[in-house]
Amino acid sequence: MPKKIITVDDAMTMRKMISFTLKEAGHEVIEAADGAIALNLLRNQAVDLVISDVNMPNMDGITLTRRLRELPNFKTVPIILLTTESAPEVKSQGKAAGATGWIVKPFKPEQLVALLQRLFPV
Repeated sequence: MPKKIITVDDAMTMRKMISFTLKEAGHEVIEAADGAIALNLLRNQAVDLVISDVNMPNMDGITLTRRLRELPNFKTVPIILLTTESAPEVKSQGKAAGATGWIVKPFKPEQLVALLQRLFPV
């Protein structure tokens, strides 16, 4: 079943790669260049999944996760954080903010598709 997904990353190439991969898998994708833009978009529309970079200008992914979890419609929506960091402290900050999972960059498109299959089993 197709899902509506937002990908949030300040790197356009990363957003496009994620978007292309998810659209190829049959999903609808919207994009945002940072957490502040994503938060504004998501105040007015629902999504089934948020995939966000951690390190971004204006609003980072951990702050975005925290702010989304404050909204009633995002209490249970899966939020996956992407980062080049693999430090346990950063992962624990993400988990404390309410992140559902974590993908370390670089990653293969197949990893993203497999993650969706785990989050949304048919």
